[in-house]
Amino acid sequence: MMRESTVFGPIFSRRLGSSLGINLLPEKGKICNFDCVYCECGWNKDGLLDTRLPSADDVRKALAAKLEACREAGTPIDSITFSGDGEPTLNPDFPEIIDLTLELRDLYYPSAKVSVLSNATCAGKPEVFEALLKVDNPILKLDAPTDEQVALVNRPVGHYHVADVVEALSRFKGQFVLQTMFLRGPGWESAQWVDGWMEIVRKLRPREVMVYTIDRETPMKGLGKYTVEEMRALVQPLIDEGITIQIKG
Repeated sequence: MMRESTVFGPIFSRRLGSSLGINLLPEKGKICNFDCVYCECGWNKDGLLDTRLPSADDVRKALAAKLEACREAGTPIDSITFSGDGEPTLNPDFPEIIDLTLELRDLYYPSAKVSVLSNATCAGKPEVFEALLKVDNPILKLDAPTDEQVALVNRPVGHYHVADVVEALSRFKGQFVLQTMFLRGPGWESAQWVDGWMEIVRKLRPREVMVYTIDRETPMKGLGKYTVEEMRALVQPLIDEGITIQIKG
């Protein structure tokens, strides 16, 4: 189970290279409106010890100190990445934090990208949408094409409909990265969902699709991963149609 400080790393990311992380959730807890069966942070019920969210001022101080230290040490940073212990857009200061992060990035590491890993549940909120439009890589999740299938793998907390998320993502007019987990679960497989998922990809036409599989221990036992070759075969129709797809095993 991961428990991250407000700014952590940089660590090597399969998708983003040398990635300096920003955790907008509690340092000793987890806050998320998904409870994904594959989440490397563990189940939501096990992350209730700490509920304090860092403020914009907390992030500014921690990020400036880390960026200055990394620059002095000559440490490369390819991406400043919002991830951490839950869903970053749930932090009420998220829009302000995006602005200050872009400001500090330009000051210390102007060639680094700013990336946000999000489950897209808040992308329909105007202030979150506008903030996500400002970053280099809004990486937004959609793991399954129906509400019933999302309930199996993502276990949303509260109101969630795939149609609402697709509508919100369509407002990006393709200027985002769609992220999808492929895995085998008890009684189901992501492969069974691919046709419906591909139809959504065709509708949204994201600038890139990230397809990946489990890489660390998962809270639900009995999950299986896919090989790169298996995932490539599943998404080959989209590749043939000219959609850019990054596949990570």
